[in-house]
Amino acid sequence: MSEWYEEYKEKVSSAIRDERLQLALERATARFSMARKEAVASLPYIQWLRKRAREVKAWSIENLTQLISILKERAEELGCSFHLSEDSEELRKYVIKVCSEHEAQLIIKSKSMVTEEVDLNEALEREGFRVVETDLGEFIVQLRGERATHMVVPAIHVPKEEVAALFSKATGRRVSPNVEALALTARQLLRREFMSADVGITGANVIAAETGTIVILENEGNARFVSNVPPVHVCVAGIEKVVPTIDDAMAIVQLLPPNATGQLMACYVSLITGPSRTADIELTTTIGAHGPRELHLVLLDNGRSSMILDPNFKEAAYCIRCGACLNVCPVYGKVGGQVMGYRYVGGIGAIFTAFFHGVEKAAPVAFSCTGCGACVKVCPLEIDVPSMIEKLRQRLVSLGYAPPPHLKIAEYVESRQNPFGEPVKERISWLKELEEGGY
Repeated sequence: MSEWYEEYKEKVSSAIRDERLQLALERATARFSMARKEAVASLPYIQWLRKRAREVKAWSIENLTQLISILKERAEELGCSFHLSEDSEELRKYVIKVCSEHEAQLIIKSKSMVTEEVDLNEALEREGFRVVETDLGEFIVQLRGERATHMVVPAIHVPKEEVAALFSKATGRRVSPNVEALALTARQLLRREFMSADVGITGANVIAAETGTIVILENEGNARFVSNVPPVHVCVAGIEKVVPTIDDAMAIVQLLPPNATGQLMACYVSLITGPSRTADIELTTTIGAHGPRELHLVLLDNGRSSMILDPNFKEAAYCIRCGACLNVCPVYGKVGGQVMGYRYVGGIGAIFTAFFHGVEKAAPVAFSCTGCGACVKVCPLEIDVPSMIEKLRQRLVSLGYAPPPHLKIAEYVESRQNPFGEPVKERISWLKELEEGGY
């Protein structure tokens, strides 16, 4: 079972030889790490906030079944449609059903890791729907036919010159590789899509069960268009995003931007509690004012319950997807997310991949981790990723997924008492020479 290893090794070698990729990764990860360091240093209460957020996540994960039940009740009271999907296929079928019932043609999306996890775009396109990503980074990788390479900045690996060539092709005119000009071009290309879409699909950074409130953080303003302009809003999120109250949600809202982008707060924080409504005529409430007339809240399990029930991996559910761990990972900094990941990238991504997509797809990333612990130091929830990676490796080895060089070293240690494969006598002789030489 070494095919996966050889294929991955080639991808790693190719990435390391790619000078433009190396430059892009070095610049971006260094910039984000410095911005995070400065932002965190400016918050004297950051340790209290980290402790508070971890307590919120820990309690929420322990009481998740109850929280989901409360959320369902509140959401339906607000006029939302609530659906809990056990797996990827069930989620895809539900969203396709909603889009079909509304005879949708154009679907716009804001950034959502869960929709990437379940390959929702591809499923919708197979059914004849046109799907447009509106986050600038997601829009770029969609035009390139690629996967996102970072939780926060999906196109971190694409230099501005390549973006300019991409936009020039899309517009039929030359677009300057000036960042401001590129952002303006994306604005022009996407504005007409916003205004003519039939369904908007978003993710959620956190969801408050008590009030049924969806919280979305962003900088570009595209998620507000996606969640507000189309007549139907579908919010897709993992079950681990649910917390008890808005106050609990705010602990995560405060912690996320400094660790993700180095901002003290995101440009936009949307709190969405049910579909739009008005009571301005005779104090009679009616659903559907200027915003969507329908809101579908779709939660996804897809292996999360198994991960949470496993004491070795439960902590992974605390992750708030800030991406800080990626920016300090020495392996990610050399190969990027196109190589070091499946749908989720980096060390924490290996854990998600094992439970959401199968351990065999997690093997390459799991054996790439150096165990240096840099991710633990910057993680706002102090998630011990290296320990979980070590336990995942043990499972992979038991299933036959181990890098051939690792197996060879184990064989040498057992048969020749050293990892280099040297005959025992030669090894002893070499060690004696070192000793006699005073080393």
